[in-house]
Amino acid sequence: MSDELARSLDELVSSGRFATRAEAVRAAIEQLVDAERRRDIGVRIVRGYTEVPQTDAEVAAATEAAMRSIEEEPW
Repeated sequence: MSDELARSLDELVSSGRFATRAEAVRAAIEQLVDAERRRDIGVRIVRGYTEVPQTDAEVAAATEAAMRSIEEEPW
């Protein structure tokens, strides 16, 4: 870890954002793992739609359902 990164980490701790360096590192790792999990899900979704595209009927039904749900909103 560079000195600059270590100083930034210490600033997060001294500002009270995190109680310890370990807590800050753990939070960063959790965010990284979650971001990678979400990216993987996105890749799988794209792959699925690429391998088995929606039919025109499915798109029309989804569009109709979306329009109905918007019209039902009380805003």
